[in-house]
Amino acid sequence: MLAYGEYLKIEKSASANTVSSYLRDVNQFASAMEGKGLDLTQVLPQDVEDYANGLLRRGKSPATVTRSMASIKSFFHYLMDRGLVDRNPAKGVSPAKVERKLPQVLTGREVELFLEQPQCTDLKGYRDRAMLELLYATGIRVSELIALDVDDLNLRSQMLVCYGQNGKVRQIPLYTAAARALEDYLHNARPHLVNTPDETALFVNMSGERMSRQGFWKLIKYYQEKAGIQKDITPHTLRHSFAAHLLENGADLRSIQEMLGHADISSTQIYSKLVNQKIKDVYQRAHPRA
Repeated sequence: MLAYGEYLKIEKSASANTVSSYLRDVNQFASAMEGKGLDLTQVLPQDVEDYANGLLRRGKSPATVTRSMASIKSFFHYLMDRGLVDRNPAKGVSPAKVERKLPQVLTGREVELFLEQPQCTDLKGYRDRAMLELLYATGIRVSELIALDVDDLNLRSQMLVCYGQNGKVRQIPLYTAAARALEDYLHNARPHLVNTPDETALFVNMSGERMSRQGFWKLIKYYQEKAGIQKDITPHTLRHSFAAHLLENGADLRSIQEMLGHADISSTQIYSKLVNQKIKDVYQRAHPRA
């Protein structure tokens, strides 16, 4: 399994989270096959299908089963490439159909209320205001946010360079308020937070080290409670809100796809469904004969 993990990481440029998930799925499958007295070279499509149905019977969600099937299919493809098996028994197995839930987004007023919470009266306030404004301005993932370096910003042209998944680089514009919040943070707060002048991280914690995912998650929850917003806000909520609000205001899907860093346009099309659902809801509430 170690060799398969290296294959995913190096040849497929998979993220650490993806490698961990795939290895866990494959190990669970291998254990189940071992329990049936089967070596992986003896596995048939029916065995894979039985395994998938078993996961569903045990209450696993369709999304979990679908991911597990993708992991198993990838593993057997790896074995075939190396001549260890002569077929991929997972290839003909249809994954469970996933009913994808529409993402939760904030209203325009909720975004304003949320972004207003950090007060620029101390170092933390400057930093937090800049982080939240940047996240909503660009729709980048939290992993991309905390990985940013100072050199990734060009405030003069109000652009951000983001290094995304699989090493893909994209340039994303910044609206003026976000650029101003970042400039204030870089001038008034960051020099007093970093431990050394040669620190490259754009956002650091109060100890002067690069901000962590856990630290930013706590920050989001703190300001959600402070704003009194009942919706469960996560870093991804701002990413979803960024995309939905752009679409509502006339942006095209391809541009949104590029800014979000989606490899497939189908991942971006979920926001069309979200906007269409909102139109339906407005119609049902407002039309006198609805």
